[in-house]
Amino acid sequence: MSHPRPRFIIIGAMKCATSSLYEQIVAQPNVFMPTPKEPNFFSDDPIYAQGIDWYWNLFAPAQAEDFCGEASTHYTKLPTYPETIARIQEHLGSNLKLVYMMRHPVQRLVSHYIHEWTQRVISVDINTALAQHPEMIAYSRYSQQIDPFLRAFGPENVLPVFFEQFCAAPDVELKRVCEFIGYPNVPQWQEIERSNVSSQRMRKSALRDFLVYAPIVSTVRKRLVPQAVRDRIKGLWQMKKRPALTPENEAKVKAIFDQDLQTLGQWLEVELTCETFKTAAKVSPEGWPGWQATAAPAQVEWGLV
Repeated sequence: MSHPRPRFIIIGAMKCATSSLYEQIVAQPNVFMPTPKEPNFFSDDPIYAQGIDWYWNLFAPAQAEDFCGEASTHYTKLPTYPETIARIQEHLGSNLKLVYMMRHPVQRLVSHYIHEWTQRVISVDINTALAQHPEMIAYSRYSQQIDPFLRAFGPENVLPVFFEQFCAAPDVELKRVCEFIGYPNVPQWQEIERSNVSSQRMRKSALRDFLVYAPIVSTVRKRLVPQAVRDRIKGLWQMKKRPALTPENEAKVKAIFDQDLQTLGQWLEVELTCETFKTAAKVSPEGWPGWQATAAPAQVEWGLV
């Protein structure tokens, strides 16, 4: 039985505007990407155990003329998901197009922490979490995350995209991505209204959602519970201010990231450090011109803070 096959994957990094890129691509004519956004099939063992037919069925609603792809940031979460690349190669081959998005590594780390705090994965403050959740640092080590993909799929099949440039020139970056993945039409940027969940920094809570949002109690809530009281209820689950690293911890993670960024910058032929990242990342890197010459043997030490 023939199945529609994804021709591209947005592989990460987490909290680098992959959702915005996904929304823009899937909004284009004759594009199909599964909903919800992240299947995480090739990374997560329990999902992969459901079998390849489960994955193919995600694309069953696609029309014959549709241009298919998917987006799963778990695919660039080493060392958490070490089997991802081998599984992708086994089922999809090595010629599909991969899009990798990056942002300032410290800002990505903080945004990652906020996400995990709202999802109740992390309950401690950000400085304590660094030791308990070293993946917050690992996922911001972009050269270490992307190097195995460059080896497996070839640098010509992996497109680097900077968050900073995507925000500065979104229509330009969308066209660049679509051209890279082989989408046959000229994409048009869509105005998509998105709720700014990150700015709310709201923890998951079924009880809170029932009391504050549930339509079934809407009339009673409006009549009996003043807005100020509802706001206080929401505040019980809300992060009061953006988390901040201590100067010592910020210096430690910047030292780790600067080492990684030096390698990444050599591959992209862009000067990158934590201090210069925001300015340097306002470019559209066309590929990895320095990767072949400077790539070290594929050995990664994930020792962190």
